[in-house]
Amino acid sequence: MIQPRLTKLFRFVRCSYADGVAELAYAFDDGEELVERIRFPNAPAVPAAHAAAFEAALKLLHLIAGVSYYKAGVPPKIEVATGPLDDATAELLDQLYLHGLAEFAYRNGLDLRGRIEFPRGAAAPTVHSLNLPKRTLVPIGGGKDSLVAVEAIKSIGGEATAVWVGNSALIAACAERTGLPMLNIQRELAPGLFELNRLGAWNGHVPVTAVNSAILAVAAILYGYDSIAFANERSASAATLEYDGQQVNHQWSKSYAFEQLLGDWLHTHVASDLDYCSLLRPYSELAITRAFAKLTPYFEVFSSCNRNFKLLGPKPADRWCGQCPKCHFVFLALAPFLPKPRLLSIFGRNLLDDENQTAGFDALLEYQDHKPFECVGEGAEARAAMHALSQRPEWQEDTLVARFHSEILPQLDASQLALEPWLIAGDGHRVPVRLQPALAAIG
Repeated sequence: MIQPRLTKLFRFVRCSYADGVAELAYAFDDGEELVERIRFPNAPAVPAAHAAAFEAALKLLHLIAGVSYYKAGVPPKIEVATGPLDDATAELLDQLYLHGLAEFAYRNGLDLRGRIEFPRGAAAPTVHSLNLPKRTLVPIGGGKDSLVAVEAIKSIGGEATAVWVGNSALIAACAERTGLPMLNIQRELAPGLFELNRLGAWNGHVPVTAVNSAILAVAAILYGYDSIAFANERSASAATLEYDGQQVNHQWSKSYAFEQLLGDWLHTHVASDLDYCSLLRPYSELAITRAFAKLTPYFEVFSSCNRNFKLLGPKPADRWCGQCPKCHFVFLALAPFLPKPRLLSIFGRNLLDDENQTAGFDALLEYQDHKPFECVGEGAEARAAMHALSQRPEWQEDTLVARFHSEILPQLDASQLALEPWLIAGDGHRVPVRLQPALAAIG
């Protein structure tokens, strides 16, 4: 019986595709294959002219999705059955596995630096434009950000499809509310992974956005789309904490660094006209939340509470658990932009008038704690939102706002607390020219 933590070799065994199903096979040492399946609904035949691009995207999916299995044992050697990779592919994977697993390593007391090395030495391919149809895959996550991206693209008459991976009823409801065509792809993890966990495998956070991005690259070639537009904002690039000289970012696969690596790779290895971007990259969470505050038709279906999306365990009955960092941050970020009664009706309670939530909000403010390991905005952003509330009569008497005003505010630099600078778009994005008019609809 295999002991995952004692394994010496992680193998990328094979990947294949037939009739809408991709099979991705992995193994530790000489152990049994771990086979993951991705199901693409109503999949058309791959046109001959797109076959090479499809194979390249499928191979990348195999290599990226392997992160879910590699982390079970983190053995010192990686082997790819098809042979060495070209430098750009190996570099992308080295960076992804190191930084995408940085939180996992931190929480497990591991150091992956110098341990992850994908085999390299192959020649880089030459690819061309495929003249892909000018339409966009927009991943829907059930939260506010992807809905802002959808409405921005709709505002410029862009052709788009709402896409998601998995079987979340909440995401399906959000996707349906967009009015866009929908594409629901299924990912089935290898059952053997859960057996490895039972046998004492390492476990923890994996860069799932990178896996979903690779799935959507395959889908773009398969169904015919020239762009994949995520809704990752500026603060996704900010580290959660720094530990032993390494930045640890819970959101690394949502960061601009990863977006650039993957976007460049798709241009040089799949199709020169396949764009991968985040439509919201120039904006802060507060700017995006302000835009979302105008999208009232979504208020009754959206949720950013991650407890809705756990693989295992109970889910909140009313879309918001009210206890997790995502609930805390979305409540705080929406508060400056919505009438108070409307916000309380969304959450069903006032999180800022509950002293039991003190530690959670302190972490968001980076007061006596580091930012939570969650997809939340920057500490300075949270402080600006809380400061804005502390100046408003309708919020001033709420327990945590009053505490902020009396205890935390005197320790802060007042010149760093203005809300307005967070509402200005920054520089740096990969939004293709065709979609750039949508940026104005957000700001």
